[in-house]
Amino acid sequence: MSLVRAELRRIFKRRVLRWMLLLVVALMATVAVTTAATHYKPGPQALARAEAAAERSFQEQQQWLERDLAQCERAQQTGVDEGWPADCEEIHDWYASQEEMVEWFVPPAFEFRTGFPVMIAVLAGLLGMFAFVVGASFVGAEWRSGAMMNLLLWRPQRGQVLGAKLAALLGVLAGLWLALGAVWTAAFWLVANFRGITDTMTSGAWQSASLAGARALALVLVAGAIGFALASLGRHTAMAMGSAIAAFVIGVAGAGTVVSMLRVSYLEAWLWPTYVTAWLQGSVTLVDFQAPCEPTGSVGECIQPTMEIGWQLAGLGIGAITVVLVGAAMWQMRRRDVT
Repeated sequence: MSLVRAELRRIFKRRVLRWMLLLVVALMATVAVTTAATHYKPGPQALARAEAAAERSFQEQQQWLERDLAQCERAQQTGVDEGWPADCEEIHDWYASQEEMVEWFVPPAFEFRTGFPVMIAVLAGLLGMFAFVVGASFVGAEWRSGAMMNLLLWRPQRGQVLGAKLAALLGVLAGLWLALGAVWTAAFWLVANFRGITDTMTSGAWQSASLAGARALALVLVAGAIGFALASLGRHTAMAMGSAIAAFVIGVAGAGTVVSMLRVSYLEAWLWPTYVTAWLQGSVTLVDFQAPCEPTGSVGECIQPTMEIGWQLAGLGIGAITVVLVGAAMWQMRRRDVT
């Protein structure tokens, strides 16, 4: 039996993979059902319900409007300044018209073209956490239990053993992404078909969604590889879990506090979640709130300087971190005693 095939059998027998996968599927179903329940198919019936609700709300608003008009006219007659406008008719502008209220009550429709890219990012987040935990526990448990040392007695090539484990992990993650991604796409196509809009999809929109899915797949593989590398470096699953907590506490909360106190330009550019978002969305536009704004033609308005971070720059940073960690794990495997 080949080494990779043996590692595939070993990873599929892990209970953490099965339980984590079950949790991911349950969360996916919850998101899909909730989205379907909170959106409605646009049409005459939905518009009629919105108009009826707007009419009821407008009638209730008229009572408040008449009360304010009466108080304003009474204040003008008595000469007491109570903060009412000089012309009481201006009070009508404080309240919405019935036509404006209709827009408030029109139920939201799930448009596949604009809504599905967000759902791709949601799936990437779910499977990214799944990949990190499974990757860390896969190799971490083998170090802790001594299975790694026993395996090296059968196959003493250290680099091949660790590489086969990583290849098996990435293959499983890629297969799960393709399978769950197909189910995810079909589920939200049905949601948009019955509870939203699908007519706006074009070939360009499908191409953009495919590219977003490819970037999300790469992020899932990176998460699994980083979890695997950290657990291998520490020879314990807790090493990867602790590093993940530290990344959020120090890399987000701590770094955010420090750069905020230093009042640096483009604060979000110093936080790693910004680059993950840029990778998934294609780009992120940051605003420098520390710089003086440039006044516009409107009174009291100004334009702050902006900076755009594209997926290319984000990919270089994420890729470099992944290569360094995986390379360090491979180097340590070859150089350090396995006992």
